[in-house]
Amino acid sequence: MSKAGDQILTALKQPRMRMLWPVGVLLFGGLFAYNVCTVYIRPYESGVKQVILGGEKGIRDKVYGPGLHWVTPGAERMHRFPTDLQVLEMADNSSEVGEGAEHRVVRAIKIQTSEGYTVSADVTVLYRIENPYKVMTQIGPGRLYEDSAVIPRAEQVLRRTLGEMDADDFYKGDRRDKAVAQAQKLLVSELESKGIKVTHVLLRQYRYDSRYQQAIEQRKIQDQSVFKNMAEAAAAQAEAEMNKIIAVGQATVQVELSRGDAEVAKLRSEAELYRRTKAAEGDLVVKLAKAKGIELENAALRGAGSENMVGLKMADVLGGTQVIVVPTDGESGVNPLDLNAALRRFDVKGM
Repeated sequence: MSKAGDQILTALKQPRMRMLWPVGVLLFGGLFAYNVCTVYIRPYESGVKQVILGGEKGIRDKVYGPGLHWVTPGAERMHRFPTDLQVLEMADNSSEVGEGAEHRVVRAIKIQTSEGYTVSADVTVLYRIENPYKVMTQIGPGRLYEDSAVIPRAEQVLRRTLGEMDADDFYKGDRRDKAVAQAQKLLVSELESKGIKVTHVLLRQYRYDSRYQQAIEQRKIQDQSVFKNMAEAAAAQAEAEMNKIIAVGQATVQVELSRGDAEVAKLRSEAELYRRTKAAEGDLVVKLAKAKGIELENAALRGAGSENMVGLKMADVLGGTQVIVVPTDGESGVNPLDLNAALRRFDVKGM
C-alpha cells in the first residue's frame, strides 16, 4: 500500500475519527433515503401514485399536488403530469414555430378537400390536463397522452371537419371559422372523458398545391376585376346623380335670382312711374297756376287802372335811361306821343 493510503488508515483508526463514522453513515443513509424514498412534484405539475408490489397493486385515485411526497422504493412509483397550458403545433415551416419552443411540434396536417385538392394546414391545439388519474388509467404514463390521444385524435378530427369544405371555402372567414369551431367541439367531446380539456383550436396558415394555388389566384384576380368594374360603375352613377343634383340646384338658384331681378326691375319701374306721375301732376299744377296768374293779369289790364299799370310797365322798360326835361307845349315843345310832329322835326315826311 502506498504511503498516502497508510496515512489515511492511520487517521481513521484514531478515536476521534471512529466517533464520526456513525454520523457519516447516518448522513449518507438520510441522503440515500431522501433520493430514493421521496419524489418532488414541481409547480404546475400533479402526480398519481402507482403501487407495483403488494396486495393492493394498481393506480391510486388520489392526485398529489406540488411538494415533496413519500414513495416506497421498489413498491411504489409517482407519475407526474403537467397542469399548465400545453401546446401542440402542426407546421412544416420552422419559422412558424417559436424559437426555443419546448412544446410538441409535428408536421402540418394534409387535408383532402371535397373537390379532391390537397391543402396543407398549420394548426395549433391548446389544451391542459384536468384529471391526471383519468389520463393515467385510460391512456398511460409519461407523454403517452400526446402520442396516443391528442395528436391522432386532432389529426383525425381536423381532416374530417376541414375536408368537408371546398377549396374556396378556406378563403371565406365565416365558413373557415365554423369548421374550426366544429373541430374544437369534437375534440373536447372526445378527450374530456380521458381527463384532457381542449381550450382552443387555431388554424394559422393554409397552403394549396402550386397548380391549384395559381388557378385560385387568377380566379380571385378576375373576381376582383369584376368587383372593381362594378364599383367604378356605381361610382360613375353616383357621380352622375351628384352632377344632376348640382345642375338642378344651380338652375333653381338662377331661376330665383332671375325672379329676384324681375321683382327689383318691377319695383324700380313702378317707382319711376310714380315719380313721373307726381312730377307731371306738379308741373300741371304749376302751369295751371301760371295760366291763372296770366289770366288774372289780363283781366287786370282790361279793367280800371290799366293805364297806370301800362305806365308802370313802360317805366320798367325805360329804366336806366337818361331823363331830359323838354317842353311839351308851344312851338318848340316835344310831345312824345305825337309821332307826326316828331317826324317833321327830323324832316321826315309823314305817312
